[in-house]
Amino acid sequence: MKLNDLRDNEGARKGRMRVGRGIGSGKGKTGGRGQKGQKSRSGVAIKGFEGGQMPLHMRLPKRGFNNPFGKDFAEVNIGMVQKFIDAKKLDAKKPIDHEALKAAGLARGGKDGVRLLGKGELTTKVTFKVDGASKGAIAAVEKAGGTVEVAAPKVSEHEKKTARREANKAAKK
Repeated sequence: MKLNDLRDNEGARKGRMRVGRGIGSGKGKTGGRGQKGQKSRSGVAIKGFEGGQMPLHMRLPKRGFNNPFGKDFAEVNIGMVQKFIDAKKLDAKKPIDHEALKAAGLARGGKDGVRLLGKGELTTKVTFKVDGASKGAIAAVEKAGGTVEVAAPKVSEHEKKTARREANKAAKK
């Protein structure tokens, strides 16, 4: 066996089909595209178009609900916080807030802040400054000797407008 004897197995590589090279080639004349029409031309991409009939993705009903006033919290479990403290990625002596959790790589996203959840075990005394916390999480942190400061919820523009409208109605009466 020599390097110049190396080749693929028979049939392992298929040759390129040359279209439009005469009627005798089997792919001549229209080049396998049929006759006339939009799809016989180049540059056509009609995904989902059904010839004017309402496309399937538009016939099917919508599903679910997207709450425009829903809050986006980065959810963090106390068990993971304990893991990061043990791994020296978080400093338990300083208050743990959104920035500290983000820097450690524990809180991803969360436009409206961090919400602390009670999954796992916490053994270190820690002070948390978060935007939300479950009852179980608060109980677990206090059991370990720490504290949880939950920031007052931010009032959205919608809630402000609603309150203003209600105040105006009450003033008119």
